[in-house]
Amino acid sequence: MESKNNWKAWLYLAPVLILMAVFTFYPIFNTFMLSFMKGWDYTLGSANKINFTLDNYLEILTIRSADGSVSGSYFERVILTALPNTLLLTVITVPLSVIISLLIAIGLNSIPALKKLFQTIFFMPYVTNAIAIGMVFAIVFDTRYGVWNAIFGTDGHPWLTPNMATGEKVNYWSAVFAISFYIIWHSLPYKILIFLSGLQNIDQQYYEAAKIDGAGRVKTAWKVTIPLLSPQIFYILITSFIGAFKEYNSVIGLFGADGGVFDQTTGPSSMKTMVFFIYEQIHSNKVQYASAAAVLLFIIIMIFTVIQRKVGAKRVHY
Repeated sequence: MESKNNWKAWLYLAPVLILMAVFTFYPIFNTFMLSFMKGWDYTLGSANKINFTLDNYLEILTIRSADGSVSGSYFERVILTALPNTLLLTVITVPLSVIISLLIAIGLNSIPALKKLFQTIFFMPYVTNAIAIGMVFAIVFDTRYGVWNAIFGTDGHPWLTPNMATGEKVNYWSAVFAISFYIIWHSLPYKILIFLSGLQNIDQQYYEAAKIDGAGRVKTAWKVTIPLLSPQIFYILITSFIGAFKEYNSVIGLFGADGGVFDQTTGPSSMKTMVFFIYEQIHSNKVQYASAAAVLLFIIIMIFTVIQRKVGAKRVHY
């Protein structure tokens, strides 16, 4: 009987499968194919000569220029700039945002009288346009009139743009601090909401048992709350890592279309990320390099996801 009704299930699933085939599976397959093509014209949708080659990957992963120079090459723009920026922002923002959001969620859960009000306040940044928020943070960290310099007495310090009066360029680590501050702040609402929903589903008997055993707040949080929240923590970690690897709006909002101009003696010359490089190549009609970078980013995300799943299988308690 069930086998006779299978066609109904496929019929109901057909619209979703068709949409996924057109907007998910085909673009992934097409990106993979384009990454091996040379001379592809994005506007015409064709190449002068269909030629499958590894040159796109070799130009990104190695120095492939006539004079052997690194400056301006795809190797410099991806391996020496975009990839380090992406990895650094991921390593900094993901752990800090998870820890801060978890602490805030635990704090909000302990004050039920004002929990709904604070939930609304903390969730507001999540529904606000990321570019608009980035522009506000660009004003906050402005060199001459920024609120940050005014509050902390660092007048004239170039966080995002050079100091035109003194000629001082932006220090790379100052830019990392500013963009990390923005990314963490903007990513908190969603994480707080997930953790709060997880906290509300924890049976109070566990806390009562911990109280009877004489466990304090810190020990109760470490031995009861965090283990019981491990599924939510695991979910947030995976989605946060994926989101951090795709960081783009924050760079545009804070540094503009050039990705910033920094003092090259302190680190990469800009804050361009992998996704920034991909969009930049698409805009320049060099979709083959964008596709190759997208495939590399996909592989990196998959590696991190597999590692997290291996670790999560031993640490997560359902």
